[in-house]
Amino acid sequence: MIISRPDTSIAVRALKSAAPYIRMYKGKVFVIKAGGAAFADRESTRSLIEQVAILHQVGIKTVLVHGGGPQLDGIQAALGIETRMIAGRRVTDQKSIEASAMVLNGLINTQILAICRELAIEAIGISGVDAGLINAHKRPPVRNPDGSNEDIDYGFVGDIDSVDTAAIEQLLADGLMPVVSPLSADAHGMLLNINADTVAAAIGAGLAAEKLMLCTGAPGILERVEDPTSLISYTDIKGLNRLRAQGSLRDGMLPKAAAIESAIRGGVRRVHVISYKAGDSLLAEVFTNEGTGTLVVADLNALSPAEQQSADSGR
Repeated sequence: MIISRPDTSIAVRALKSAAPYIRMYKGKVFVIKAGGAAFADRESTRSLIEQVAILHQVGIKTVLVHGGGPQLDGIQAALGIETRMIAGRRVTDQKSIEASAMVLNGLINTQILAICRELAIEAIGISGVDAGLINAHKRPPVRNPDGSNEDIDYGFVGDIDSVDTAAIEQLLADGLMPVVSPLSADAHGMLLNINADTVAAAIGAGLAAEKLMLCTGAPGILERVEDPTSLISYTDIKGLNRLRAQGSLRDGMLPKAAAIESAIRGGVRRVHVISYKAGDSLLAEVFTNEGTGTLVVADLNALSPAEQQSADSGR
């Protein structure tokens, strides 16, 4: 019997090409946010967490922030609670905040931790309520962003006042990976639902993260929403504002854009918007020049020649 050996050169080349990035990012902080759709089933959850595990295992200090919109929609429908979204943000009444606690702090967070255990990641589940991580206040009624004269009360939805990352920093120093639910509270203990992109941006700024990576269903930020081939490889805050003004950012991309700008102004060096649907997109974004999604920085003109070359080639 003749047994042929597999071609090991492919794996060796991949390791060699990744080595410079591993050296560059080892010990740096990455905040990764994934929406609930990325955790729709065990297979998709495992696919994403496998990639997160590699970042964690090569020495990148990784914080995973998760949403839970689709799961919350399903639970609310089962409980007979209407789901209402305005400009990509959820209106949350008393029953909805109770369902949010069940889904975010319970179902999704625990399912992620179970996969982490399978992959030998020492992960800890926390929420914005724990150790005063996210300090928030209930959002007052605001004018409807659709231009009408209607005032919108988002209910038990919070706006962030401050972030205390001491607990997360301690977990990272101990070699643990925090898995963060965005559910938070005010100073009086009132539970508040906060958009997970917003929470991830605030945590990223609080940790002075090297990267904030937003994993979404879209391939990245699109010039034309209806055209998936109009992917923008890289842009800056000025370009982001231009896209918003021309109507290229809609629905769930609107709070993402606000979170991106907040993160960058808060000190996060680079923000990436990628698709969790594309195979190994997280690893490709980190360990290749080409990347897979959209890179956003403070100002493209302020990049060094070497960084501009990296941006022109993808990253």
